[in-house]
Amino acid sequence: MDKTPKANRLHIALLGRTNVGKSSLLNLLLGQDIAITSPIAGTTTDVVEKAMELLPLGPVLFLDTAGLDDISELSERRLKKTAKVFDRANVVILVTEADVWTDYEELVLAESQKRKVPVITVINKIDLHRPSANHLRFLEKKTGKFLAVTCSDPFQRQSYLENLKQQLMNVAPANFIATPSLIGDLLPPGGFVVLVVPIDLQAPKGRLILPQVQTIRDILDNDASAVVVKERELAATLGNLKNPPAIVVTDSQAILKVTADVPKEIPVTTFSILFARQKADLALMAAGAAAIDKLKPGDRVLIAEACSHHALEDDIGRVKIPRWLRQYVGGDLQIDTACGRDYPENLQDYKLIFHCGACMMNRREMMTRLRKAQQAHVPVTNYGVAISFLQGVLKRSLAPFPFALLALENEMKNI
Repeated sequence: MDKTPKANRLHIALLGRTNVGKSSLLNLLLGQDIAITSPIAGTTTDVVEKAMELLPLGPVLFLDTAGLDDISELSERRLKKTAKVFDRANVVILVTEADVWTDYEELVLAESQKRKVPVITVINKIDLHRPSANHLRFLEKKTGKFLAVTCSDPFQRQSYLENLKQQLMNVAPANFIATPSLIGDLLPPGGFVVLVVPIDLQAPKGRLILPQVQTIRDILDNDASAVVVKERELAATLGNLKNPPAIVVTDSQAILKVTADVPKEIPVTTFSILFARQKADLALMAAGAAAIDKLKPGDRVLIAEACSHHALEDDIGRVKIPRWLRQYVGGDLQIDTACGRDYPENLQDYKLIFHCGACMMNRREMMTRLRKAQQAHVPVTNYGVAISFLQGVLKRSLAPFPFALLALENEMKNI
């Protein structure tokens, strides 16, 4: 579980005014000094991330933030980073003090309710001042869920932790209690999958990339098996098999060769399309691919990547997709790239957004990005979906997902 990717963890944001003890609370819950604490307001600057195992929930990621009422010289930059945490949070822990409720707490509550993010209120520093009965009744009416703690009493840590875990269990999204399958629902009992994994410049030395590893793990978790091959060995491997696989999953860049080598009666899709279904909205991204046909030379598009990495000479997002797009459109395009947590605010300036598979993001953050694009009336597609479209094989790549194929076909009728 220590190796569980951040994107697959329940994201729990700690929010509150400066110096209410957010970092102290985090240290208490973790049982170790991870976050720097100080009586000086504004000690926390950037968002501090800490992963831990919180059974029975499993792997979680705490996000410790700067105070909402920060008035330091860098406050504007800090508050922008704090505000972005709402895009990632599955649950908000609002840290407060006894008998204190200000406009800042009201702001957190309103923003959380607008995004339908559950809020657990923690009354901190009760060793200094215990909350009144009126205040507790007020909180029960406001948030319904609250916890009173003191971070100066480590002997109470286990009691606080058990209480918090129970409250998290009550409000956590269902898919974190029963994580949705990546590919398992496509497999019959005892079935097997052929995974096509090209070994190229972008393949890390001595290991596979994260989407491939997670797919293999999900296959095993669903009591199925996987045959892993490179694209050059695919045809020979299929010929040697006694029975056909339930599905063939390939790296998007090899989709054209793979669809040519795999008999039409065997379903084919890509790792990126699997992640678009699990992390985002595959139907929306399939419909978004139809907008590629509307692009004209000079149009501005956005390439959005969930992680920051050193671009290699034939990088998929920086080189290959832009090259294929320009060839398809028949002219040059204005192509911007956003990496990691960066996501432009001027989405309305783009004709189309191409997003990676988002293996480094959680579903909530991806859905927030999709919502922002919809509000800006900009279509969004996914690397794997777009590549299959550009190679002319998207309908076959989407065939295992009839709902997404229908969304594509309906959108194509409108072009």
